Amino acid sequence: MLKILVPIDGSDNSNRALDHLLTLHANHSELDIHLLNVQIPIDSGHARMFVSHDDIEGWHREEGQKALASARARLDAAGIPYTPHIAVGHVADTIVRYAAEHHFDKILMGTHGGGGLLQTLLGSVAKAVLERSPVPVTLVKPDPKP
Repeated sequence: MLKILVPIDGSDNSNRALDHLLTLHANHSELDIHLLNVQIPIDSGHARMFVSHDDIEGWHREEGQKALASARARLDAAGIPYTPHIAVGHVADTIVRYAAEHHFDKILMGTHGGGGLLQTLLGSVAKAVLERSPVPVTLVKPDPKP
């Protein structure tokens, strides 16, 4: 059984990865699917002075559930089993670490398909995961624009 990690942020990019996953499942029903949403930590000392640790954890959990909702609904509707996860940390590093620690066979994720100056200035989670992951990564790019 192929154990696949699919990072989900609720964007069109992660929806494309989910589309690809549904196609894979149609061809190979023996998949162990795990959805991962990574929340960016609240590191501000000022915020922590006024908001409890439990409230911050609750907020991360709630935001993670929102980001996973669409993907979960699609997999539920298709009758495909999966396991959802929410983590907190730097997005690319957390995806790579999570995949290695939990012994995934593959990471499947969407990418914006851009490059050049925008990617250099803003960075790219997909690019960072691809470069750092000891686990094979499949990137799903958008269809080329006509």
